[in-house]
Amino acid sequence: MDMTPKQIVSYLDDYIIGQNDAKKTIALALRNRYRRMQLSPELQEEIMPKNILMIGSTGVGKTEIARRMAKMMSLPFVKVEASKYTEVGYVGREVESMIKDLAYQSVNMVTKEYEEKIQDDIDKEVVRKIVEILVPPLPEGATQSAQDSFIKTYNLMESKVVSGSMDDKIISIELPKKTQVEIIDSNLPMDMSAVSESLSNMLGKMDKNKVKKDVTIEVAKKLLRAEASENLLDSESIKEEAIKRCENGGIIFLDEIDKIATGSNNKNQDPSKEGVQRDLLPIVEGSTVNTKYGQIQTDHILFIAAGAFHVSKPSDLLPELQGRFPLRVELNPLDEDDLYQILTNTKNSLLKQYEALLSVEEVTLKFEDDAIKEFARLSVSANEKAEDIGARRLHTVIEKVLEDISYDANEHAGETITITQELVKEKLEDIVENEDTARYIL
Repeated sequence: MDMTPKQIVSYLDDYIIGQNDAKKTIALALRNRYRRMQLSPELQEEIMPKNILMIGSTGVGKTEIARRMAKMMSLPFVKVEASKYTEVGYVGREVESMIKDLAYQSVNMVTKEYEEKIQDDIDKEVVRKIVEILVPPLPEGATQSAQDSFIKTYNLMESKVVSGSMDDKIISIELPKKTQVEIIDSNLPMDMSAVSESLSNMLGKMDKNKVKKDVTIEVAKKLLRAEASENLLDSESIKEEAIKRCENGGIIFLDEIDKIATGSNNKNQDPSKEGVQRDLLPIVEGSTVNTKYGQIQTDHILFIAAGAFHVSKPSDLLPELQGRFPLRVELNPLDEDDLYQILTNTKNSLLKQYEALLSVEEVTLKFEDDAIKEFARLSVSANEKAEDIGARRLHTVIEKVLEDISYDANEHAGETITITQELVKEKLEDIVENEDTARYIL
């Protein structure tokens, strides 16, 4: 998390072209989270996160910025769609479920980190259990020579198990009988969730039976790892750290917020939309949400909302909710040069992905620079004639050009196929020029 705003923007530049204002705003919001954690506890309580509202049409990078943030920051992060929630009393997901999702992600993240710290202990425990199956312990009162022989055999077997030279040998292992089924339905009411968890725990304690399985040592290592990990991990410490991280570092990306906006001019709107905004308001302002892991205070969770706002406007949101997103940033539509840069200057771009996919069939795929420019030009043209879906149009046009090549790839092993400007025009120009065809095919 200790990254400067410039470092965060530089990282995002590798994957997202343009949108510098949005990147800068996101970078400052993340850096301020780090700065806040360095202050005294009294001052930390006073500093509230500056939530962000991102405005821009589809395919300009809103979701991509969120996705890359999730990979970059070791912080609990969830992406949710505002349109999936309904007002309390309607059938559907309630807004509190997003906090439960965030808590679940936080516990998962902290559990993985704790497992990495005790990785060696888990490996030793797994090896110990397997070796004890291969070399059963001596009965009490065994002679000294028998004990010496046992130690020698045990050490030899242990080294073989660790090296993997016995991975193909089949052994019989005992695993706990799975009577406990974890329910991860974050939409369950809290009282029902608590009841289901208590019942599940009770059933788990009642049934101590184990089931036997005959598996190879290689498979046994994987199956026994989960049990060893569960026995060695401190679940209470994990919950405590996860709640702390969720409250102080959690980020919720609330997509499609424009779909719940209800202005005075918007007729025939779903009546629950304004209710969703009212339910969302206390969560964003700061409240306490009960989860299966404990109570979560939402005061310092960072909310990043995003929407295209084609039909509605940000001012159509409740005034109280607008006030809780003080930072607004508008993302620019993508032009021909932006699309060209996306194809050539981003890590793991679409062209690199297709080159890698066809290399599996031993086909070398090459794109001429003029062909790449033609992809960008025709994508912009298609966006103008049909709905503007931004960079997502690149997926459509490239797939249309490579469709036949990809279909017959196994017949061209060892060949080099070059995508030229003429080929791109041949495949796409007629479709793009015809507005009706473009709407249906591209």
